[in-house]
Amino acid sequence: MSSAPAPAAAPPVARGAWLALAVVLGAAFMSLLDTTIVNVALPTIRTSLDASESTLSWIISGYALAFGLALIPAGRLGDRYGHKWVFITGLALFTAASLACGLAQNDLQLILARVVQGLGGGIFFPAVSAFIQLLFPPMARGRAFAILGAVIGVSSALGPLVGGLIIQALGDETGWRWIFAVNLPIGVIVLVAAIALLPSEAAGKATSNDLIGLVLLSGALVALLVPLIQGQEEGWPLWTYLSIGGGVLLVVLFALWERNVASRGKDPLVPPRLFAHAQFAAGTILALVFFAAFTSIFFTISLLWQAGLGHTALESGLVSVPFAIGNIIGASQSDRLAARLGRAVLAIGVALLTIGLTALFLILLLVPTADLTNWTLLGPLLVAGLGSGLFIAPNVRFIVATVDRSEAGAASGVIGTMQRVGAAAGIAVIGSVFFGNIGPIAGPADLPAAFGQAATPALAVSAALALVAFLLVFTLPKRVQLH
Repeated sequence: MSSAPAPAAAPPVARGAWLALAVVLGAAFMSLLDTTIVNVALPTIRTSLDASESTLSWIISGYALAFGLALIPAGRLGDRYGHKWVFITGLALFTAASLACGLAQNDLQLILARVVQGLGGGIFFPAVSAFIQLLFPPMARGRAFAILGAVIGVSSALGPLVGGLIIQALGDETGWRWIFAVNLPIGVIVLVAAIALLPSEAAGKATSNDLIGLVLLSGALVALLVPLIQGQEEGWPLWTYLSIGGGVLLVVLFALWERNVASRGKDPLVPPRLFAHAQFAAGTILALVFFAAFTSIFFTISLLWQAGLGHTALESGLVSVPFAIGNIIGASQSDRLAARLGRAVLAIGVALLTIGLTALFLILLLVPTADLTNWTLLGPLLVAGLGSGLFIAPNVRFIVATVDRSEAGAASGVIGTMQRVGAAAGIAVIGSVFFGNIGPIAGPADLPAAFGQAATPALAVSAALALVAFLLVFTLPKRVQLH
């Protein structure tokens, strides 16, 4: 009687793969931390540079927008020239721009430096996923992507606390500068490690040279976001409506151009065939809407806590700790639960985020702003953080599963771009709602009520976005192969 053949051994992880992963995740953590670390510095930046309200939105949205726009072309460059040196180039640009942010003498200099910083982050970030694909066999790849998802969620959640600690230690006038400048030594260390530890993989794969597509897409997003950021402060003049109309027209032209490029047998920036999958189209909207809801939370709470209630940057950062704890717990369990529950883990995650944000909105609506404390917000933020952690790690794999395997790389790039654009759009919209609803301020005693009046509708919009994301989850496949 013959015995059953032994199962084939899983392919071994490449030598040095975990060290290389640590290097790219170190850079990813730094770039994503910079998405939210600035929130607690906004009131001190406003005072130090005499910055306008729109400048505060630009500091965050400009970074996220530039980050998102660089992702797809940077991924294509990595395919052609090798991901190692594209990663190093982007990280060097990010590190130099961080120093420029710390040295900025006015709001324009800071906005420009933040845009360049975001551009650098967008250039090196695609290499993170690329190296996971290159260095890890399928059975280990799921674990590596789960770690990446945890880094994405935790870095964003810890940003306000880290920023608060830096400002508390170094003071309002110089602390906000060190929020950026601290990236300099970290960036240099990661750069040296990248040169030494990242493999120089073979390059030369044919990639897109769709510069016209890139210009049309960039122009469309800028035309749509600029009026959302500037419109409220300037009273919504005619140019804001013309810009939004022009942005919509550029989106249409971009779609037509990409179809034209594909019909000629060329490689478009965003392959139109991806959107032939209705589930993928819905998944990209899900990514945009979720990140719009997720990243705007800290913007609203930081301004309320500091400018409205007069708390320090550290006290503002401490408010985010329950969210960070929930995020860590959720992210640590997301891969295991996704394997067991499938799409339900995403639905549970977004439902918890929606419940948490709705509870925050109701608290601000019902509790006098001057009576708010960290303890008041602890429960809702913990629940929202738990939901965010459950969603962020596995969501990309569920969305990518809606397209053919051969299209997975292009799909991942589009999703990453939509996440960053969602973050930029979320801040633009929430910032407009927030600053458009600040009540009358005759003196310091009016600040709590005025900023509470602004934060309440802002959180209502965030909760509504989370609810839309919850509904979109059900367009994704029920189960995917996670390993």
